Amino acid sequence: MTAPLVGFDRVFLGYGKRPVMEDVSFQVPRGDFLGVVGPNGSGKTTIIRAMLGTLTPIAGIVTRDPELRFGYVPQRDHVDSLYPLTVRDVVIMGRYDRIPIGRRPGATDRKAAQVALEQVGIPDLADRPLASLSGGQKQRALIARALVGDPNLLVLDEPTNGMDLVSTTQILGLVRDLHDDRGLTVIMVSHALNEVANYVRRIGLVFGGRLRLGTVAEIINESVLTEVYGLPVEVNSFNGHRVVVARSHQGSTGHV
Repeated sequence: MTAPLVGFDRVFLGYGKRPVMEDVSFQVPRGDFLGVVGPNGSGKTTIIRAMLGTLTPIAGIVTRDPELRFGYVPQRDHVDSLYPLTVRDVVIMGRYDRIPIGRRPGATDRKAAQVALEQVGIPDLADRPLASLSGGQKQRALIARALVGDPNLLVLDEPTNGMDLVSTTQILGLVRDLHDDRGLTVIMVSHALNEVANYVRRIGLVFGGRLRLGTVAEIINESVLTEVYGLPVEVNSFNGHRVVVARSHQGSTGHV
């Protein structure tokens, strides 16, 4: 049996001695497409930081396959797009760990950046300033920056945050294609359950300092979501897409 790319074994996570996440155990096998979903401040980013190795667990063990290569796509608002960098420059930044100190990026690096831009559908934007791009185009550029390092695990933090419906659908479709066509293992962090539920294979719900993980069918059902969110939840289907609606005691509804 192939070893998982990442494994958490009874991990407690927090800042200082105060735990944010307790007793987290799960594995990320090769080829997985996992959505980590929860409200802002619930601990999603804390799990990802532990996975990336930038946060040491309070207790428990995080294991990583020796061949693991991360491609990390941060939230767009964490990237300062005011720097006078072209899209190609930004993408090449994903290869800096391969460029010796003191050497400038060469033809091989520029070619790799162009290939990555082709993979995300914006090769014609290579010479444009990053700051001039739309939200969806910037997200594609950041995904290309992650791909240029040839990762076997792509981690995206709120990739559709602040996007309109069209851009959201295009970005989620791109990520799904990268998973389906390249066999790339993907972890997508989001607060929008309705978006994630229609693209991933498994879902990890983060709530109350805990992680509940299962297949989409195991998690996206009314009994589980009603238990997790503490209010009545309906799961409907429209044109093959799952739609999760929370219903308040007063009868009003809203997407989860």
